Parts: sequence; structure tokens; C-alpha cells
Amino acid sequence: MVPILLVLLLILILFGAGFAVKILWWIALAVLVIWLLGFLVRGTTGTGGRGRWYRW
Repeated sequence: MVPILLVLLLILILFGAGFAVKILWWIALAVLVIWLLGFLVRGTTGTGGRGRWYRW
């Protein structure tokens, strides 16, 4: 009985980790797209140069 419970627990942990990693990949992809769009839509400064769209 204990080995069956251990296998089921391992499957549950691996499934949960796989789901979390998949969500993290989607979040990373969304952040990358927003970051790249920031370079395309950034405004110009008063001197005519390109300014940053973020305040780091």
C-alpha cells in the first residue's frame, strides 16, 4: 500500500511541477513580448533622441 501511495504522490508532484513550469513559460513569453513592444513604441526626448519607456 505504501509504494502505491508514494508513486501516486510522485505523479501528483511531477504533474504539479509541469503545470507550474508551463505557466511560467507563458508568463515569460508575455513579458518578452511587452519588453520588445516597448522598444517599438517608446517616445522621443526633447532633444530628438529616443527615450526609455521604463523608469529604471
